[in-house]
Amino acid sequence: MHDIGFIRDLALVMLVAGATTIVFQRLRQPVLLGYILAGVLIGPHTPGMLVADPRAIDDISNLGVVLLMFTLGLEFSLRKLREVGVGVLLVAVAEVGLMLWIGVGIGGWLGWKGKDALFLGAIIALSSTMVATRTLAENGQREQPFARLVVGLLVVEDMLTIVMLTLLTAVAISGSVQAQAAFALIGHLGLFIVVGMILGLLLLPRLVDYVAAFGRDETLLVSVLGVCFGASLLAVWMGFSVALGAFLAGAVVAESRSVNRVLQLVEPLRDMFAALFFVAIGLKIDPAMLLQYALPALLLAAVVMVGKTLACSLGLFIVGHDARTALRSGLGMAQIGEFSFVIATLGLSLGTISAAIYPVAVAVSVLCMAVSPYLSRSADGVADGLRRVMPTSLRLLATSYSGWLENLKPVSENAALAALLRRLLWHIAINVLLVITLFVIGAYVNAHSWGWFSTLGIGRDLRHTLIWAGAMFLSLPMLIAVYRKSEALGMLLAELGISERLAGSYTRAIRNVLARVIPLATLLALTLLVSALGSTILPPLGIALSLALLCVVLAVVLWRALVQIHARLQAALKETLQSKPDRPDAGAG
Repeated sequence: MHDIGFIRDLALVMLVAGATTIVFQRLRQPVLLGYILAGVLIGPHTPGMLVADPRAIDDISNLGVVLLMFTLGLEFSLRKLREVGVGVLLVAVAEVGLMLWIGVGIGGWLGWKGKDALFLGAIIALSSTMVATRTLAENGQREQPFARLVVGLLVVEDMLTIVMLTLLTAVAISGSVQAQAAFALIGHLGLFIVVGMILGLLLLPRLVDYVAAFGRDETLLVSVLGVCFGASLLAVWMGFSVALGAFLAGAVVAESRSVNRVLQLVEPLRDMFAALFFVAIGLKIDPAMLLQYALPALLLAAVVMVGKTLACSLGLFIVGHDARTALRSGLGMAQIGEFSFVIATLGLSLGTISAAIYPVAVAVSVLCMAVSPYLSRSADGVADGLRRVMPTSLRLLATSYSGWLENLKPVSENAALAALLRRLLWHIAINVLLVITLFVIGAYVNAHSWGWFSTLGIGRDLRHTLIWAGAMFLSLPMLIAVYRKSEALGMLLAELGISERLAGSYTRAIRNVLARVIPLATLLALTLLVSALGSTILPPLGIALSLALLCVVLAVVLWRALVQIHARLQAALKETLQSKPDRPDAGAG
């Protein structure tokens, strides 16, 4: 009877989804929003419910998740990731990290427990690939320059989704958010992805192309769906989620030569199972809980739209895109969607998060989906309005910055300046790696030699204090070198990039600001790096602040001596690398 009941429920879901598509197309509203509303209307929390079996709802949801994530993986493609560019990659990583941090902070401010706050941060960190791409298509904007940036950001976020889903699954299963457990889980994740991707890339694209050579569409479709469900089962067996396995399977199949044909076959299934997925989301929604958490949902929706717009726009502007294109791209990313629902469903299914998270996630997504088309259409108006209210000095600074980036582009034509830039960046990179190495050694000593410290009567806090202080003091010559090299880099870039033609009488002032901003930004980055590296060996807060202050004082007092020490180390390293092995004497024998 359950099988018949499932077919009945599935038929109702598809009938309602079909009607919703027609109605919302006529209303010129996002169809995905209509699917969710349809699920609410026929779900168990609404009078006159049509679908009430919890098992059927879960089955429909899981089926939708697997095939939706598989089709998103097909559109992901490692080739697209290679074409994204370093700038867009850095912007996407920074934006996701920032939104994750903001979400965790808001969760803590609302009084939610640690894992609830962590899942909330993950929910608001990822934009919706389906909502963003459909909005671009419906507005006829897919061929515009900003649309390519949006797609690039979404491709990187798809990659970050793999990492986030895996870590959240492991945290949910282990119940731990400690750094040591996180490193172990990252290793497990890395092993699964590397082995799976290598074996998959060696076997699956060839298999798909072999099947495609038969020329029978049904054989190819059944084969790739078998790969999809097989990868999902393998992921579950390895302790990960079905969504992760399906997404990786899609990404591997996307590397085959027949991927365009596979996409044509899977596209109708994608639309069908997207409908199933979003209707299943609506089936789980209790409207009463939506009203109960309306204020947090409104707050989070505003944070998502403003935070993602600012983070993406500012990031794209910094890496070299003009202000209008950057703003339009940021507005295109101002929403959350399917990945957020997958994360919320994951937390609920594993019993890790409270029931409040799901209605909040749905409410935030619905609000963002409803507003997203209007934000995209009004991007030019928003850009013109911001330009009118922007102070003249700020507008001049933005114009000068854009001109500076333009002036930097042909710098490779000047061999001497290009060599100097490369040498400065290379020195900075080497010194940062040395600092990282010292803290990694400290973390290793802390993890594997604590028994030796215990025999000397040294407790955990004193052990952390000694190791952290040692790593900091040994890092001082490298940290000072990084600061000095960044000063030189700032002056070089300021003189090179800011021309009098663009800045006029403000040329010297802007050059001075830029020359100081780069070393200050480097100091901030170093502070964050040292804080992250020393998280596992960090002493109590008061002791850490005292040691940091002592390091600053020592750096000021011993500046020249530390510079000389670093110069000697650098000369010794250079001599070692450039030395050639002695030749054996010809007469030896």
